[in-house]
Amino acid sequence: MNYPRILIATFIMALVTYLIRAIPLLLFRKKIKNIYVQSFLYYVPYAVLGAMTFPDILQSTGTLAAGVAGFLVALVLAWKNKGLLTVALSATAVAFVTERLLYYLG
Repeated sequence: MNYPRILIATFIMALVTYLIRAIPLLLFRKKIKNIYVQSFLYYVPYAVLGAMTFPDILQSTGTLAAGVAGFLVALVLAWKNKGLLTVALSATAVAFVTERLLYYLG
């Protein structure tokens, strides 16, 4: 292993991560009063998280149908304000059962 290279890469990643978080704090000293900008900034983390996880949800199983089934169950349960553990376990169970059914039927 090349330890100096690993340490340099880790330092550069830490610096980039810090700069991304620190620059907005340095540039925007006053409170943002524009309601459109505030609402945009409020929803950005949810949109980014959704964009990052959605493709993996569909590709996390062996078949697309099992991923879609689990996603739909999670969507319905989340819409009904069920808890995170209930949503996650139910979606996982439905995806697993769907994949097993498709395996035995196909």
